[in-house]
Amino acid sequence: MTDARPLGAAEATFIAAARAGDPARFALVTERHRRELQVHCYRMLANYDDAQDMTQETFLRAWNKRESFKGHATLRTWLYRIATNACLDFLDKRNDRTPVPAGLPGSELSYLQPYPDGMLPEDPQESVVARETIELAFIVAVQHLPPRQRAVLVLRDVLGWPASKAADALGLTVASVTSALQRARVTMREQLPGRRLDWRSPATHELSDDERSVVKAYIDAHERNDLDGLMSLLRDDLRFAMLPEPGTLSRTARDAVDGWVSGGLFRRGRDDWRCVATTVNRMPAAALYLRAPGDAQYRLFNLAVLRIADGRIAELTGFDATGKPWLGLPPAL
Repeated sequence: MTDARPLGAAEATFIAAARAGDPARFALVTERHRRELQVHCYRMLANYDDAQDMTQETFLRAWNKRESFKGHATLRTWLYRIATNACLDFLDKRNDRTPVPAGLPGSELSYLQPYPDGMLPEDPQESVVARETIELAFIVAVQHLPPRQRAVLVLRDVLGWPASKAADALGLTVASVTSALQRARVTMREQLPGRRLDWRSPATHELSDDERSVVKAYIDAHERNDLDGLMSLLRDDLRFAMLPEPGTLSRTARDAVDGWVSGGLFRRGRDDWRCVATTVNRMPAAALYLRAPGDAQYRLFNLAVLRIADGRIAELTGFDATGKPWLGLPPAL
């Protein structure tokens, strides 16, 4: 696996650290890649906790294989290769992570977790943080692919690797990579109808004014216990799910609202809310804090992640936000 470029400073530093067996120098040169590698693992696995674990596994494998690095490829390429194969090994061992059946709605993916924007790489120009390839819809669509198709799609179409480089990383032939990519693209088109699939073209990063306005209205309605106001923000064909609870999927706004009401929303004990606008997966979201009777503070309860289309909420994916400090949200207000 060769990038046809002279040995860079990072590669030279890594080789020196490897030869010296110096873990401190090793960590110094590899740590700068942590965030992008973690995003890469998240795309493969759709789960933040697992992505953290596989990123750590990547560094462990890199340390154990440090003497095999000769600088023929960039250090970044070498680490991506290790991370990809660590994820594939993880998927091979997990019976609960087989490709999502075609008929299963994506928002019912029980192991799906949001990705905090604060943990994304800092460079907004990096292809690894393009909004179109970190949104929940994309992450879920990727889960419909068999693991090696998944890896090929991410390496080729998201990271822009040539077929030969991806083939070398995965131990496949160029023909196999090309075939896998073609099949993966067909599945992605089925899962993401109407969306562009050329993720290497200029991508968006910021929320639109429309999105910010809808989030503000959603928060206002929620804090006022205004069920009609919430209903007015939802598209009729709203898709709603509350994860990781199974069986919560609703396909219409009416069904979603009926479920919220039957679950006790805005009744006593579920009627004292404060909400904070935030973003995850480069998508608009609201962190919902509930104050129980007799409690002096509002406690972090759920995270509502919104996909907004034409000024209304088309998808609302709720996540249990308790016990997840990595979300970067205060536990209480």
